[in-house]
Amino acid sequence: MLFPKKVKYRKWHTMRRNPSRVGVATRGVTVAFGSFGLKALGPARIRSQQIEAARKVLSRSIGKTGRLWIRIFPDMPYTKKPAEVKLGKGKGDLEGYVAPVLAGRVLFEVDGTDEPTAREALRKAGTKLPVKTRVVAR
Repeated sequence: MLFPKKVKYRKWHTMRRNPSRVGVATRGVTVAFGSFGLKALGPARIRSQQIEAARKVLSRSIGKTGRLWIRIFPDMPYTKKPAEVKLGKGKGDLEGYVAPVLAGRVLFEVDGTDEPTAREALRKAGTKLPVKTRVVAR
């Protein structure tokens, strides 16, 4: 799974969660490397396990001739307190890393396969993610 080699701060602030004020992405919104891409239609936090699950589906579907690019990286840590623990006593322990994604961001790109195979592979990968997605072409 993806996670940073080294971080400056082990725990971050949680950041705002109001989805109506999040806006849309301005960076990474076009298909830059491959022929087809998977674009997020809404804001989400995608965990590294979910990125890995989508990557496995894509790599199995496109085969050896296809090429895959992952356009997001989970560098934001999230914490979780154990079950049945009282409030207080500080912030929880580090649970994993997430990639904050805004609407319009291209998450994955593929190349080297025909159009029906690429579209089906990206559709399957989109089912593994916690955000609605759309397959886009260059």
